[in-house]
Amino acid sequence: MMLLRLSLLATACQGVLFPVYALAQTPISQPKAGTQASTDKANTSSPTDYERITVYGRQNHVVMNSGLATKSNMSLMETPAAVVIVDEALIDSQGITNMQELVRNISGVTQAGNNYGIGDNLVVRGLGANYTYDGMYGGAGLGNTFNPTRSLTNVSTVEVLKGPATGLYGMGSAGGVINLIEKKPAFDSKQLFEAEVGQWDTYSLMADSTGAITDDMAYRVVAKSARSDGYRDLGTDRDEVYGSLNFVLDGNQNLMLSAAYINDAIPVDSIGHPIRIYNAASVDGKTAADVSWQDLVNDPTSKGLQLSDEQRQQLADSLSASDGQTPYEFGPNGLISPMAKDNQGEELRFKLTHNIYLTDNLFLNQQLQYRNYETAFARQTGAYNYVYWQRNGVINQNPRAPLVENDVLYPYAARRQEYRKVSADEKSWQYFADLRYDFDIGNISNELLVNVNVEDRDIRFKQYSIYDADYTLKDPNGNQSYQGSLPFIYDIRNPNWGEGEFEDYDPLLTSNYNKSVTAWGLGVQHVGYLGGGFTSRIGVAFNEIKQSYEHLGVDARYSSSLADPQPEADTTDNGVTYNLGLTFMPTDDISIFVNHSKGRTAYSVLGDVKGNEADREDSQSISNDLGIRAKAFDDQLLASLVLFKTSRTNLAYSNPNYDSSAVTPDIDPYFYDGSEDTKGVELDLNAYLSDQWKVNLNAVYQDARDNQNPNSSDYGQRQKGVPYVTAGAWVTYAAELGLSAPLSLSLGAKYVDERSTHSSSFGIPNGYVPSYTVIDSAISYDVERYKVQLNINNIFNETYYDKAMFLGGLPGEERNAKLTLTYRI
Repeated sequence: MMLLRLSLLATACQGVLFPVYALAQTPISQPKAGTQASTDKANTSSPTDYERITVYGRQNHVVMNSGLATKSNMSLMETPAAVVIVDEALIDSQGITNMQELVRNISGVTQAGNNYGIGDNLVVRGLGANYTYDGMYGGAGLGNTFNPTRSLTNVSTVEVLKGPATGLYGMGSAGGVINLIEKKPAFDSKQLFEAEVGQWDTYSLMADSTGAITDDMAYRVVAKSARSDGYRDLGTDRDEVYGSLNFVLDGNQNLMLSAAYINDAIPVDSIGHPIRIYNAASVDGKTAADVSWQDLVNDPTSKGLQLSDEQRQQLADSLSASDGQTPYEFGPNGLISPMAKDNQGEELRFKLTHNIYLTDNLFLNQQLQYRNYETAFARQTGAYNYVYWQRNGVINQNPRAPLVENDVLYPYAARRQEYRKVSADEKSWQYFADLRYDFDIGNISNELLVNVNVEDRDIRFKQYSIYDADYTLKDPNGNQSYQGSLPFIYDIRNPNWGEGEFEDYDPLLTSNYNKSVTAWGLGVQHVGYLGGGFTSRIGVAFNEIKQSYEHLGVDARYSSSLADPQPEADTTDNGVTYNLGLTFMPTDDISIFVNHSKGRTAYSVLGDVKGNEADREDSQSISNDLGIRAKAFDDQLLASLVLFKTSRTNLAYSNPNYDSSAVTPDIDPYFYDGSEDTKGVELDLNAYLSDQWKVNLNAVYQDARDNQNPNSSDYGQRQKGVPYVTAGAWVTYAAELGLSAPLSLSLGAKYVDERSTHSSSFGIPNGYVPSYTVIDSAISYDVERYKVQLNINNIFNETYYDKAMFLGGLPGEERNAKLTLTYRI
């Protein structure tokens, strides 16, 4: 076996592109007693039987099994963990094409605050998410300033495990795992062609072909090309190709090879509609609706901007009741400069998976993946409209003040602009080995899993910045060495833009480094079907994370101390994670579970490393769940209600008593007892009530708090962008109208509560993005080889903000329609 493993590794390393498709935890397997899935290995007689390689089982229409939490084909009713599954039928009926739209179907998964408009910045229960394809690394989460936008073109099902995964998926995030299960080769020949047309000159073409090459080999190829001018002219381009081969070597083992290539250009709106910076506390608590020009006094020490009475009146007249609290609405417009460039990403993935039954009860799964993601974009990060703010005892101190030029006040001007041009290249290797032994002791059925993971990520990162005249730098002698040359935006409602290209404005090289993160882990997990309705899971894992950082030098004008390259430095931390879970089923249709788990991950994927005592320890996470599940209607309804408390712990914050310029060997530079904490309750329900009715419901109440730094005024504040309440529903009715097939009518609703954008450091501690409700619909007709579907989204044309940005909100799409035509062979 070791020789085979080494052979596979050597083959991949030599550049032979034969990656395997798939996570295949229980191929050709007979499930343990007590589980609901059934595959009779003894009766396996053909490649189409061998093909049943999946991490989840299906009973009729509702997915009832998942291997995500345990890496075994386990009934969800028995799984002692919070798992939510979105299947292909629901994805198709909603016309969903990416992860951003999928969120509506999963309780506790929301858009992150401080969202810079780059990629899938999603959080699970207020904490970072780990993205995987069939269990293997699928790109970074919020910890990165670059991030892909993941397509669902080649995805059949999305599974979400909430809480740390006890080392099963390597170096992950605290919130949980979002696992995208990709489409697999089938021995039955099938071809599908699909075309989409929609609003804003949106169109796409997709082809999906699968079938047998020989009696023991099957293939699948999926390709799609999509274009759109986009709402608010935020156009997108995407071309993607997926190929996979499944080799059935014999009745006990198979090899799966896969490759994926994605080339896309996704627009970056880092600002959306900003909140005007009006600080009510600076005017004795008066809101913008109540303040008069007499209240907007000048700074008595003359350190701040001095306005005439007429200018103060002009400033007061510009105020709206929502200023200082919610985004300033200017319709479909935005602050997106022509110098901003799309996030042009190119992703290449190869994967090889080997599955073998060494004996009837001993199963080995190995996966080896190589992934390369390159991206380049230019984004605007700053455009702040200062109105009135007493900061550090000074009222309207430049440049945090309204703009006045030649005695002319511009109350809607944007100040302190910065544009960042980024190029990044991430290469990652991952190897997982999972050895599972099934055995019985008396009446107790057992699964013992030993897993090993090794992964390495190398990131090359480079960033240039340009600024407006508010940004100046001085050399060590106190002489001005740099001043930004971008023109001021005089009115955010109708902005004037600088001419030319990014390079015309004297860019500063502000970031330039290589970063690598290497991790390995070893874990043991036991699942016991104890009888009497009890199922237990106990897992423990040890992992070690090594980070290295090589600074390659920046512009001396930006930082003379960092101008020269510096030697590579590294740091290493390790520790133990664990998972304890127990499920009790008093009846076949009711189960109650408890779960307690601890995880570990790198503090920062991109952060620098000094190689000394100042380096931060790895962060950790703790999750506690108490849940109840119920099924009904002959297993056509599955519902869960989960009480949870989850935390990202061991977060570092600066020790105020530490002085880096003094000799303080007895004082630590950091404390490591900060945390981010979320508690709440989640509801998920999926039902196929009859041939006519399908229902999907989800809702969550969650309170996410930043408890990182007790010395900060933001300590205990709500996590940015995480609403208290979200809820979603999707109901489909198949109407029998005397046609050759039913006409499916769907209606859906999405509610998102207000989201905090608080920022004490920017004078808007009470900033938030308002709540909203959006109603969507679909109608489809599926007969023989043809399917026609019309999706109409936001049918009441609600004005709303889809995401909470750094200091504002990203406008959601207005009413729009998409027509999808499908032909099958």
